[in-house]
Amino acid sequence: MPLRDALLAAFAALALAAAFPKIGAAWLVPFGTAALFWIWQGASWKRAALLGWFAGFIFFTADFAWIGHTVARYIGVFGPFLAFGPALIEAPFIALAGALAAIAYERANPNLAPLAAAAAFTFCEWLRSIGVLAAPFDQLGYTQADSPLRAIAAYAGTYGITLVLCTLGAYLADALHRRTYRPLAIACASVAILSFAAWIAWPARRLPPPSIAVSAIQGNIAQSLKWNSLRLAVRRYTAMTRRAAASNPRLVVWPETVIPTELDGNLTLVRRFSQLAREVRATIVAGSLAAGPAALYNALFIFAPKGGYVVYDKRQLVPFAESFPGRRFLSWLPYIGALNGGLAAGTNDGVYPTTALPIAPLICWESAFADLAFAQVRNGAQLLVVTTDDAWFGKTSGPYMHAQIAQLRAIETGAYVVRAAATGISGIIAPDGRWQTRARLGDRAVVNGRVGPRVPTVFSRIGPTAIGVLVFVLYVALLVPLEMAPADARVWPDAH
Repeated sequence: MPLRDALLAAFAALALAAAFPKIGAAWLVPFGTAALFWIWQGASWKRAALLGWFAGFIFFTADFAWIGHTVARYIGVFGPFLAFGPALIEAPFIALAGALAAIAYERANPNLAPLAAAAAFTFCEWLRSIGVLAAPFDQLGYTQADSPLRAIAAYAGTYGITLVLCTLGAYLADALHRRTYRPLAIACASVAILSFAAWIAWPARRLPPPSIAVSAIQGNIAQSLKWNSLRLAVRRYTAMTRRAAASNPRLVVWPETVIPTELDGNLTLVRRFSQLAREVRATIVAGSLAAGPAALYNALFIFAPKGGYVVYDKRQLVPFAESFPGRRFLSWLPYIGALNGGLAAGTNDGVYPTTALPIAPLICWESAFADLAFAQVRNGAQLLVVTTDDAWFGKTSGPYMHAQIAQLRAIETGAYVVRAAATGISGIIAPDGRWQTRARLGDRAVVNGRVGPRVPTVFSRIGPTAIGVLVFVLYVALLVPLEMAPADARVWPDAH
């Protein structure tokens, strides 16, 4: 690997990492991708794959550094090295993007090859965001949660924004490679026109004032205390919910597993929370654990003000933390039983009626999966409810990145988001991705706001899978003309 290419790959990785919180330099994305496409253009597919893996490993190691924050209390100096795990899993997808981009540069029309390379990167971003080992953090489109480009997500999701960013980067690299700037000018003009049209036609920009009062409770109980503080949690969240009742909310949301016990096995607490819902005359969504026939579930208990409750079980578990993929197959290995992963996955794309609107619950990690929210919106959900325990990650970039993801879910679905986080960031997000109100990280707060019905979006009709497939079709279509052309058609006219 030539030193120059290795340095450019490292620059690309660090520039892209800096585009995410806490630095949040979103404008760096086209330049970071340009560095990647620069080293891929003209490289063999094998060399491009190697450079892509190298850049991907640095990028994901930097941006997943937050995962070792709390665990470092138990494994000491080895905590920061935990980021190598997801980096090793995710980096091969950047390698695949490099290989596909190199093929595009070799076989596509030179003026269209950068678009094909951008489509290759976007397709691989979608590919790494599905399946049991998926880790759909660090999608490039998330960086534009507060920029005008965010309107594109209402039509093509986060992947649509990624495609636009990569197109700009690929044509910038191509202009520097070929010393021709007309394709870059056309690409920039096309992106500007597309973005402007998406912004002007975006229904979320013209919402009626929301009228349904809701509250998110951020109790701010430290992770070091949480699992031994059941009484504190019950007392604090009960008192804060009563305080929220002064705003007459129709929905009150508590964070993920904020009641650290098997709630359905504690009839005293069930009766207490049912009574609280009647008292404040609102639906209460409380995070806890639910006991199944052979396993526990990370669950939300939804208490109705007229009595009774239903339970939503988390569908997408965090691999190697809440679940261990392949545990049954690998059960013969020593110490495999001691590894984390004692939870079972739910299977219901639940939509639950409340005194506010029909809600789509998303527990923590699930909010990063566009297909989960899409399935619930298709089932009639009008409001997204995101509960999370980001206290695991302290004041690192993790809670900020996770909150940013919720903004894109709001834009994609056209729905308001009520987000309750144990230590932050909690708040209400409007369908245009703007925070209506929010609490700061590390504060104890009752966040009151108002929501309204969902507005329709193109993305909520077609979903992320269709976008991923369409991007791949675009990539293949840009290669086909050269493959189908007769051999003599590949010779430029001035060569005769």
